[in-house]
Amino acid sequence: GCALPKLEHREMKTLPVEQLASFLREAKESGVFEMYYIELATGLRRGELLGLKWEDFDLKQGTLRVQRQVSRINGKVVEAPLKTKNSYRTISLGADAIGILKGQKEKCGCSEYIFPSLTGGPISPDSVIQMLHRVLKRAGLPKVRFHDLRHTFATVALQNGVDIKTVSGMLGH
Repeated sequence: GCALPKLEHREMKTLPVEQLASFLREAKESGVFEMYYIELATGLRRGELLGLKWEDFDLKQGTLRVQRQVSRINGKVVEAPLKTKNSYRTISLGADAIGILKGQKEKCGCSEYIFPSLTGGPISPDSVIQMLHRVLKRAGLPKVRFHDLRHTFATVALQNGVDIKTVSGMLGH
């Protein structure tokens, strides 16, 4: 017989295009440029981005296969299956993203993960959020959630004429 509290929906935020250069400049200064560039170029979920391995990157085709995610389960950082069957997908990359991944391979090619932790294993999803907030603060930008970078990708893609069905497919919807 009690009234339930209303669910609060967090408002979706995106980084405006004019702030992306500042964000990426600071990400480069902080040593995490490649990861955030690929995020903004693909719109992957956080766990999907962290679960990417070099075997998923096809240089000849210019594609990334999304086939696993990294998450924290019972305090351990582990690989896990993706959210839905549509989450398993292949994404075409632009020339800039391909070039950045080539550079990342030279920098971190000794790990099976494209974006490894210092020990060579997967990065903790929690530490990626802390990195994001540190980069945003140093760049003097408003705090956004990691998921908002996914929204930023979708918004920029739609503004640049990519049709909604293609964007939806790239996001794994």
